[in-house]
Amino acid sequence: MVSDAVGAGEGAALRARAVGKTFAATEGARVVALDRVALDVGAGELVSLVGPSGCGKSTLLRLVAGLDLPTEGELWVGSELITGPSAERGVVFQDPSLFPWLTIRRNIESGLVARGVLRSQRHEVDEYLRLVGLEGFANSYPHQLSGGMAQRAALARALINHPRVLLLDEPLGALDQFTRMRMQDEILRMWQARGTTMLLVTHDIDEALYLSDRIAVMTPRPGRIDRILDVDLPRPRQRNDRRFLEHRARLLELLHLTGGIEEPLAPGV
Repeated sequence: MVSDAVGAGEGAALRARAVGKTFAATEGARVVALDRVALDVGAGELVSLVGPSGCGKSTLLRLVAGLDLPTEGELWVGSELITGPSAERGVVFQDPSLFPWLTIRRNIESGLVARGVLRSQRHEVDEYLRLVGLEGFANSYPHQLSGGMAQRAALARALINHPRVLLLDEPLGALDQFTRMRMQDEILRMWQARGTTMLLVTHDIDEALYLSDRIAVMTPRPGRIDRILDVDLPRPRQRNDRRFLEHRARLLELLHLTGGIEEPLAPGV
């Protein structure tokens, strides 16, 4: 495990203030994906975004990552206004997106290479390989790993840059249920070891309840934060516990009230 001295408690607060995002559609029409989104995530907090497909969850995550810019409003990490990508905001997508021609060690090193700090931080690579349980696969290539192992490598590649905020866009969506549950425990373990602020997009209600301090429920497009559910359950959480099931019922009720469970699929928004 990475020692407490190596960046533990690195998380930073995240703030969204009246954030809107509009996209151009066909024949000059405009699509409002997000409308005056307001959200506060505390330093070191793990918050999930849930809501119907097409409500703008991934769009909001991309704005926080700096991969796109809001049409209106502002996003802040700590005292820094987000105006573009930064190594202080790591992103892990559903597809691990590892470089197939590089070994797992080289993949994890790639962020350090891009930042020009490989020489000074090379010693951390072995620590992060141990953190995600891949020390025996450092010289393997991505095609030689299972989906869960590849996603662990992607998490290590993001975490080695010591991001103040880690953004997770359905990172476990392509995994089988057994591997997904194991990876949820891995994410919790890494989050507790690092103290990194995490914002997770998921369609899995149980996953959100199992991982999160709070869950932000979004409305159908145009996406807004309709309400926030505090998950006041001790960890480790038991999915068959009475209070867990009560929270699950409450979250399903909130999604029903937003109209979320009736929303048709709209991939890519």
